[in-house]
This record gives sequence, structure tokens and C-alpha cells, in this order.
Amino acid sequence: MKNPAIRIGLLAALLLPALALAHTGGGAHTHEAASFHAGLLHPLTGLDHLAAMVALGLWSALALRRVWLAPAAFVLMLAVGAVAGMQGLGIPAIEPMIASSLLVLGLLVAVRRSLPLPAALALAGFFAFFHGAAHGYELASEPAWPALAGMLLATAALHGLGIVLGRAFFTRQRWLAPATGSAVALLGSALLLGLA
Repeated sequence: MKNPAIRIGLLAALLLPALALAHTGGGAHTHEAASFHAGLLHPLTGLDHLAAMVALGLWSALALRRVWLAPAAFVLMLAVGAVAGMQGLGIPAIEPMIASSLLVLGLLVAVRRSLPLPAALALAGFFAFFHGAAHGYELASEPAWPALAGMLLATAALHGLGIVLGRAFFTRQRWLAPATGSAVALLGSALLLGLA
């Protein structure tokens, strides 16, 4: 298969059935016990979060000179958003912003678009706040600090996975970035359409 459009289409078709795993609002994920272990596993249980975390790592590896700064900004603002959610602050448009993060990060990966460092950090932090707020609302009724610590560690590990994949494979196989980025952007678009 030498045609990148066919590869992108096939990859997207493979990901579509997994849309059922993504957040749909109203507490799609729950932390049954707010333990470190539950928090560690939580980013792996929703395709929306998993795709966003890995995509940010991929984008950092492919387009940013200081590869760890955007993931660090994401983890920091994920924590801020989670604390805001745990405190019950009314944060509007959480689910649309999570879906938008997939669309934007997917497009950035697909075109390997670099941004000035302040813009990259602001973008990562902005979207991370909404991902964190979604988790924070779910953790609000629990003593949630161990779960939050686990979630932050898993998020950083997923960013690291994206960076390693980006450096190891995506720089050599040029078709992987457009295919993967397009699939992530398609997932974000589908989630946005589902919220409309």
C-alpha cells in the first residue's frame, strides 16, 4: 500500500469502533476507589484521553525543539484543572474542549507543525486544564489525592511513549505522522459532532 490516503482511511476505520470508549459527558469514567492504582489506570480507559496524551508526545517529538516542555506544561495544567474540578468550580465546555484537543493535536501531528515555544506551552496547558477538570469532577466525592498522583504519572508516561514512538518510528516512516494525526483528528471531529 503505497498510497497514504488509503493508509489513513484504513487506520481511521480501525479506530472508529473504539469511539464507544471515549467520554460522552456526565461522568463517563468513574474512579470507583480513589486509589493510586485507579488513577494510574484511568488515562488508559478512555480513548479520548489516551489519544490526546500520546498525540501530545508525538507532536513534541516531531515538531518541538525542547521536547519535554509541552508535556510538562500539560501535566502541570492537568493537575490545576483536576483541583479546580475537585473543588466544584463551574468550568464550561469541558467535553467540547477535550474533543477539540484531539482535533487540534491530531492536525498538528499530521502536518508536523511547529509553534513558537510560548504558543506550544499555552496550547498544551489550555487543553490539559479541561482534561484535568473532567477528572477532577469525577474525583470530587472521594479523598482523591492518591488517584490524582497516579493519573499524573500515567499521563507523563503516555507523553513519554508518544515521544519515544515519534523519535523511533515517525521520523523514519514519513507516512505515520499524517496517518496517525488524521486518525486522532477524525476521532476529535466525531466526538464534536456527537456533542452537537
